[in-house]
Amino acid sequence: MTAGAQIHPSAVIEPGAEIGAGCVIGPFCLVGAEVRLGPGVHLKSHVVVTGATEIGEETEIFPFAVIGEIPQDLKFQGENTRLVIGSRNRIREHVTMNAGTAGGGGITRVGDDGLYMAGCHVAHDCQIGDRVIIVNNSAIAGHCVIEDDVIVGGLCGVHQWVRVGQGAIIGALSMVTNDVIPHGLVQGPRGELDGLNLVGLKRKGVNRADITALRAAFQMLAQGEGAFQERARRLGEETDSAYVRQIVDFVTAGSDRSFLTPR
Repeated sequence: MTAGAQIHPSAVIEPGAEIGAGCVIGPFCLVGAEVRLGPGVHLKSHVVVTGATEIGEETEIFPFAVIGEIPQDLKFQGENTRLVIGSRNRIREHVTMNAGTAGGGGITRVGDDGLYMAGCHVAHDCQIGDRVIIVNNSAIAGHCVIEDDVIVGGLCGVHQWVRVGQGAIIGALSMVTNDVIPHGLVQGPRGELDGLNLVGLKRKGVNRADITALRAAFQMLAQGEGAFQERARRLGEETDSAYVRQIVDFVTAGSDRSFLTPR
């Protein structure tokens, strides 16, 4: 343990755990033997951090979260896998985040500066980017890729192996079963691609020319000739917008899923 950490007498810190400078570990927390907490991590109370779990500096975890437990996967046979969480995340009450599986690369990763609201779940082998917001009681299934700046609304489900591109937004109560293009807007009980995340683009200060280019690109993807991926490839030959190129690269990359396509 590191000098300067504040550890409540009722907390259990197993031998071998690494506790960074300035950490605060509240009442009735459990920190496992293979856990590494970066400087300034704050476990409020009744938090379980276990397994081979690394948590970056100044991340704050609220009561009754369970971080680093084994995957909810019947194929898991106790292999040595990990969970790595970045810096300055806020992980609210009852959140669960699981370690990886051997079949999925052995590691679950969560980026920096995220907000994981009460009751949400990040499953094994997920790769979560920076500044992601997962709203209350939403579940990200195994092997998903959630890129930077994504917002997943409340009570959503994201099916295993799905990719959600940078800056996309998923409306509340949606079930997402296919890949979502960067900056896409998905909504509906069985999620449909219903436009662009224009609010998010404007909040980020994206210039008008790029937003106009994205609007035109979306219309071409929705109404152009040929299959969806053929339209995307043609779009890549015609655009000079970095934002449109991001969508083209996402669509033409390898994936285990088809895509949510414009209505």
